[in-house]
Amino acid sequence: MINWDAHFCLPQHPQADFSPLSQLHAAGVNYVSINVGMDMNPVSQVMSVIAGYRATIAANPERFRLVSGVDEVIQAAADGVLAVGFDLEGAMPLMDQPEMAAVYARLGVRQMHFAYNRNNSVADGCHDTARGLTPLGHKVLQAVNDAGIIVDCSHTGRLCSLEIMAASSKPVVFSHANPFGLLPHGRNVTDEQIQACAATGGVVCISGLSWFVGSEQPTAADVARNVAYVADLVGTAHVGIGLDICVSQKDLDDTPPGDFDPARWWPESAGYRAGRPPAYVPPAAWKSLPLELRKLGMAPNEIEQVLGRNMLRVARATWL
Repeated sequence: MINWDAHFCLPQHPQADFSPLSQLHAAGVNYVSINVGMDMNPVSQVMSVIAGYRATIAANPERFRLVSGVDEVIQAAADGVLAVGFDLEGAMPLMDQPEMAAVYARLGVRQMHFAYNRNNSVADGCHDTARGLTPLGHKVLQAVNDAGIIVDCSHTGRLCSLEIMAASSKPVVFSHANPFGLLPHGRNVTDEQIQACAATGGVVCISGLSWFVGSEQPTAADVARNVAYVADLVGTAHVGIGLDICVSQKDLDDTPPGDFDPARWWPESAGYRAGRPPAYVPPAAWKSLPLELRKLGMAPNEIEQVLGRNMLRVARATWL
């Protein structure tokens, strides 16, 4: 059995402490995708983070392993090591060059979405004007498919996500997104999006972030409730886990350089609260998830699908 957390955020800093990933591993996780940059992060910062993260992983082979294939994930689990991949939250680090996708893939990026909350030259953000996937976006999508990177529609506008899912030659995921039908937040995904994702063979991975589950102190039971909604709509083969835990660490400032305006990326009009950060389901919630899913009537084989087999299937169909 492979437990797969589709999205985790360490500080966007080359000296980030990886101890939180060890906590995730101790809770039973075998693979985790960690964010190495968003649309608001310049390429200089993204590359610095990738270099720092790769160095930390290489220096701790008994704890972490950067993987590029499904067989490597399975072997890492057998060896008692946490398998790690990187993800990009937005296409701006590609600098309008589709061929950059292959470069990032060689550096360890295994998953990517095309916009982060706001529109860019490639795609629409979920808190911006709907335009759809741009002509450049179609080229980037093909490049991402060809590079063996999982296409991720989290943070993407609804119309644009539907166009991405219709055009992708590989399964598409939402690595950390919850049902709009349970909580009408702009970052959550509608039934139409969930059904379109399932039609690609993809997976909607449930977040444990308070803003999107509607609980001030979210728990494994909140995550399970969201899992059940997606499973009831499209089946257990199309739902997974991406807790979206974000960690800050003392003395590490990962604020994007330059004229960075948080209110642009997380607008109060969309439901974000300035000065009031969200709460996260803790890594230990992974230990409670099987029980919470059983309480909702899921069979053991269905729970295994949700906790990792579904994302393993998508990776096998996508990674080169």
